[in-house]
Amino acid sequence: MKIGPVILFGPPGAGKGTQAKRIADKFGIPQISTGDLLRENVEKGTELGQNARQIMQRGELVPDRMVCDMVAERLKGGDCERGFILDGFPRTVTQAVWLDNYLVENTVFDNANGTRAAFVLRFVVEYNALLQRLTGRRTCPTCGRIYNVHTQPPRVAEVCDLDGSRLVTRKDDQEEVIAERLKAYEAQTLPLVEYYHKRNRLLEINGDRPVDVVTAEALRAIEHGNSL
Repeated sequence: MKIGPVILFGPPGAGKGTQAKRIADKFGIPQISTGDLLRENVEKGTELGQNARQIMQRGELVPDRMVCDMVAERLKGGDCERGFILDGFPRTVTQAVWLDNYLVENTVFDNANGTRAAFVLRFVVEYNALLQRLTGRRTCPTCGRIYNVHTQPPRVAEVCDLDGSRLVTRKDDQEEVIAERLKAYEAQTLPLVEYYHKRNRLLEINGDRPVDVVTAEALRAIEHGNSL
């Protein structure tokens, strides 16, 4: 089954990463993260990566045009021919418009019914639930395993089940930091939500439910919206 492009939105702690992996595994399509693309280009020393490094070293944001160029280069990969998931892109309306135009211009996404427009899933989780998920997160500094003191605690409090290391709370998981991250996410994402909502391409999914339930609804939505 060929899947049209899938865009995932979700605040920190909404489980977007987990759902992206499950969707990718189900359909055998790649999950494309702009953060990963940026790091890969910088590490490989590509022309885009070198330019991005200079910009970031000045403390500036990588411009839309450069991010779009990285995405365009990645979408040329053969593994994208059956579809792909975009994680962290688009982040601005400018990027969303660029993506729509790119999909129209590249016939690999065409079929008898026309170009496959991006299908957008937004995982919605209540604010207090997000706080609980994120503030309860603990990480093993040795093996990297992640726990949650509320939903997936270690057998011994604050100690890794695998190697006995003392678990740590990341700076990003402290409540005051989380509050700022969530505010920034909402401010950044709202224009995109409106953009896709006006085009009838946005589906909101309640992410407060069990992981398997959320996955099942996401898969049904994608299959219904992308069947060829």
